[in-house]
Amino acid sequence: MTRKLKILIADDHAIVRMGLSALIDTQPDMECVGEAIDGNDAIMKTKKHKPDIIVMDIMMPELDGIEATRTIAGQPNAPCILFLTSSTSSDELTRSIKAGAAGAIMKSEANAKLLEALRAIANGRETYLSEEVRALVASDPPTLPLTDRQIKILAAMAKGLTNKDIAAALDCSPESVKDRINAICTKLGAANRTEAVAIALRKQILKI
Repeated sequence: MTRKLKILIADDHAIVRMGLSALIDTQPDMECVGEAIDGNDAIMKTKKHKPDIIVMDIMMPELDGIEATRTIAGQPNAPCILFLTSSTSSDELTRSIKAGAAGAIMKSEANAKLLEALRAIANGRETYLSEEVRALVASDPPTLPLTDRQIKILAAMAKGLTNKDIAAALDCSPESVKDRINAICTKLGAANRTEAVAIALRKQILKI
């Protein structure tokens, strides 16, 4: 029997946690293993339940989702983190990705996008930014020079393609793709591929 994807929900609103938990538990390949009411609780529940993915709100009392993510992402065998937020601040969304999140969607999109985002992240597609999130973080004009090939790789990353998928599309090796992604991150000052996509969208290097 295939192991179910273990999900932890971190949100300070009980009705949101209840709704998300009910949705997740209807899926045969997922289970909600715990709920957290703030960032500190999320850190504690992560150690206790060892989830595969945390669905994290940004704005929570005591310790917000961004600071909690920084702490959790720095732990060994850290789970992936998907931000589910009502924030329309491009700065907050960009900081959430920089903190180590694997993706972000808006609460208004939850019913349509949550399960899709969870499965994409679980399958190793590290970047998952919904269309609404992309629109919010795309604001500044481009300032960093990238080659046409690097922009193609960035576009593939934005679609959630794995290194293997990108290599097949560009007829090169996964190792070559990894080297090019490292070069892209260096040029953009990004810590990881998810942050690189967010920066590229914000600076309109990638067009939605």
